[in-house]
Amino acid sequence: MEIHMKDILQDLVAHTHALGFIPLVKISSDNQATEIEAMAEDRSVIVNAKTKAPVEQFTGVFGMPNLNKLDIHLKCPEYKEGANISVVKAQRNGEEIPTGLHFENKDGDFENDYRFMNTDIINEKLKSVKFKGAKWDIEFEPQVASIQKLRFQANAHTEESVFQVKSDNGNLVFSFGDASTHAGEFVFEANVDGKLKQTWSWPVVQVMSILALSGDKTVRIADVGAMQITVDSGMAEYHYILPAQSK
Repeated sequence: MEIHMKDILQDLVAHTHALGFIPLVKISSDNQATEIEAMAEDRSVIVNAKTKAPVEQFTGVFGMPNLNKLDIHLKCPEYKEGANISVVKAQRNGEEIPTGLHFENKDGDFENDYRFMNTDIINEKLKSVKFKGAKWDIEFEPQVASIQKLRFQANAHTEESVFQVKSDNGNLVFSFGDASTHAGEFVFEANVDGKLKQTWSWPVVQVMSILALSGDKTVRIADVGAMQITVDSGMAEYHYILPAQSK
């Protein structure tokens, strides 16, 4: 599988920056694999992803900051057809490393340069991004109708920043509010394998934003208080890990 530069950049931006809470990403790439790491500024979401095939031009470790600027370049009409997007490299400490992207339109009379963040800085910014893993107690592929119901409940309970997740008679139930407030609940997934002994809370906006992404999705929940939503875009597999909050 050959991955074209513009395609992977658009896919990357769509599954990080477009969520509204991922400001930058870290790329670690060699001839075996290209991995992507990121974290929400409030640490509510950790992102680990891997492309289906290595992106040859990305060899090295670097950061991609200011994703909004990259998004603007990718959407610029001048770069829609026949544009040349290339990785700029430079010699540092005896080795060649990626330092940025150069955009040039088909006619060669319109160009932009987007700078990468060096290895030391991106490592410092994302030094706590690693997720050690968990034993997943529940795993399923969410239905479109269930995601729509979550949206309905969130719209009805805009005052709630989190929702609760629990097991009830073999069903996975999402609820908003409590006995002292306006409240609502619904079955997000019926007849799930596995169960949760505890009730945990997760942030509404982050979960809904991830579930709204394009791609095949899998939801995994651990009773220790972690949720992972995996989105397969066709070009990469993105894992979004959300630590739970106590109810």
